[in-house]
Amino acid sequence: MAIDYQELIPNNVDLGANRTLQRALEHWQPRFLDWWRGMGPTDFQAAEIYLRTATSVDAQGWASYGQVRMPEYRWGIFLADAVPDRRIGFGDEFGKPVWNQVPGEHRSTLRRLIVTQGDTEPASVEQQRLLGHSCPSLYDLRNLFQVNVEEGRHLWAMVYLLHAYFGRDGREEAEELLARHSGDADKPRILGTFNEPISDWLSFFMFTYFTDRDGKFQLKSLAESGFDPLARTCQFMLTEEAHHMFVGDTGIARIVKRTLEVMKERRSEDPAVIRGVGAIDLPLIQRYLNFWFSSSLDLFGAEVSSNAASYFATGIKGRPDEGNYEDHRALQGVHRFEGPDGAGGIRNEEVPLRNAMNEVTRGAYIRDCEIGVKRWNRLIAKAGFTFELTLPSPRFRRTIGAWGGAAVDPSGTPVSTDAWRANAPAWIPSDADRRFVQSLMRPVLEPGKMAAWIAPPDRGINNLPVDYQYVHLH
Repeated sequence: MAIDYQELIPNNVDLGANRTLQRALEHWQPRFLDWWRGMGPTDFQAAEIYLRTATSVDAQGWASYGQVRMPEYRWGIFLADAVPDRRIGFGDEFGKPVWNQVPGEHRSTLRRLIVTQGDTEPASVEQQRLLGHSCPSLYDLRNLFQVNVEEGRHLWAMVYLLHAYFGRDGREEAEELLARHSGDADKPRILGTFNEPISDWLSFFMFTYFTDRDGKFQLKSLAESGFDPLARTCQFMLTEEAHHMFVGDTGIARIVKRTLEVMKERRSEDPAVIRGVGAIDLPLIQRYLNFWFSSSLDLFGAEVSSNAASYFATGIKGRPDEGNYEDHRALQGVHRFEGPDGAGGIRNEEVPLRNAMNEVTRGAYIRDCEIGVKRWNRLIAKAGFTFELTLPSPRFRRTIGAWGGAAVDPSGTPVSTDAWRANAPAWIPSDADRRFVQSLMRPVLEPGKMAAWIAPPDRGINNLPVDYQYVHLH
């Protein structure tokens, strides 16, 4: 079904055929706009921004571009096209028809998963709401706002499911999604990573590379769901999510590139020399990488999880790209991983594969993260330097699971608590590091100009030049 932009709420779910649902969502819409104005990007509501807007769920030509004021952005409800006779692809329900309504026995579980996913979307907008005031270029400012409006649309996607399939409970949960706020002492967001402040652009690029990549894998898992409306919703969200990770990947690469230029010009790798000319030294980039990667790992949950086993068994949530696996029931396999032995050492553990679904997905995520790190390292090697960025061990700085609260160095070696505290400033950003990065955050608002700590992108947006005026400020 085509997206109808004549409707108050653009959609391809024939919303007009269900007047009760349409009225409920039209009642929620002004509350969303109030939240956007109060908790979205500050002081840029009147700016005209070169944004893309979904016009189709077809992978070919699915969006249009144009100047839009953010409060006038056409957020809507878009599901990927239904697959005729789609069957559940995993677990005990393998081969059975997918559900177009919520099975009663899975109602609370599906609602909880949808609420948790939905909560991350406005949370990231709130985390990033002040970044516009320190943008390194109009190109980057536009990308920030593109990420923000699409996270807002992803909130709409989850709110539609809550309203359409969960009755009064769903409507109440949709209200709560606007009542919680990132970092709020009384009503914080559900997941810890989404309460971390993002006060500088290095953090923003790390977040969009690592944390939005977690989002990619969560969406891929939910896109396998036997609850077909959820699966179709997440399939289309993945189309938009790709740009968010692109922003992080290329943003970090551009910072590395600029740092390498300074290192060559000054013939020095000394962080003090690099910082002295307003660039970000590679060891500091590594510390930010350590922080955001380890924070994002916790989003997958504990290594051993009966909940994850139940989600898989019942057809609620699968493995990303389930079609790539041979055994879709996962009844026979085991998963091996290493855990602390309680005496400062490491022991091997073995659990049934279904109980390790979080760890299976986390492993796929780590491999995906390595792709970008290899790209950044090729830039460093090509410039003639030997420094290598690395992902820390998945045991490092964990707060949940087998390694939750354990003192472990970035290589994965257990250390004493005193050693961890003493070495933490070399492993994750210190207060002094954050103050230095913050000192660089000065807005650059002239078309084509870039802050001194980041290189320009290789190309502009939608075949436009880099120096195009992507944001018209008023």
